Amino acid sequence: MALKQQLMEDYKEAMKAGDQIRKETVNLVRAAIKQHEVDQRVEIEDDAEIVKIIKKQVKMRTDALADFVKAGRDDLLEAYNKEIDILKTYLPEEMSEEAIADKVAEIAEKLGITEGMQNMGKLMKECMAELKDAADGGVVNKKVKEFLSK
Repeated sequence: MALKQQLMEDYKEAMKAGDQIRKETVNLVRAAIKQHEVDQRVEIEDDAEIVKIIKKQVKMRTDALADFVKAGRDDLLEAYNKEIDILKTYLPEEMSEEAIADKVAEIAEKLGITEGMQNMGKLMKECMAELKDAADGGVVNKKVKEFLSK
């Protein structure tokens, strides 16, 4: 089943079950997809595009968590964590940090890069081209820096 249809089915299920957080979270994602379709004047049928939108929603919520901690808003912190967990169920499994480190080493070897932060841009560009959908950019960045500073 396509991701767009899955979201609609899950929305209906959440309504029937009275699961308010899941219903609202799925509805926000559906609204973000619709907004993207209206803005771009396209009909999204590709799951990869929907995954990008969901990742953006997760990132927005994750970035807000630090602000909630500073403000002492535990109620919002808990709600956003639940929303993030719900959103992550729609995302493909991400690579582990060890797998990312191995891939970074493999790409660096292919490019002939052994060390030196001057190679950061070149290595990062290649790594993100290969790992863009399978790994978080922040983790890739961290692993590239670790590799280059050996």
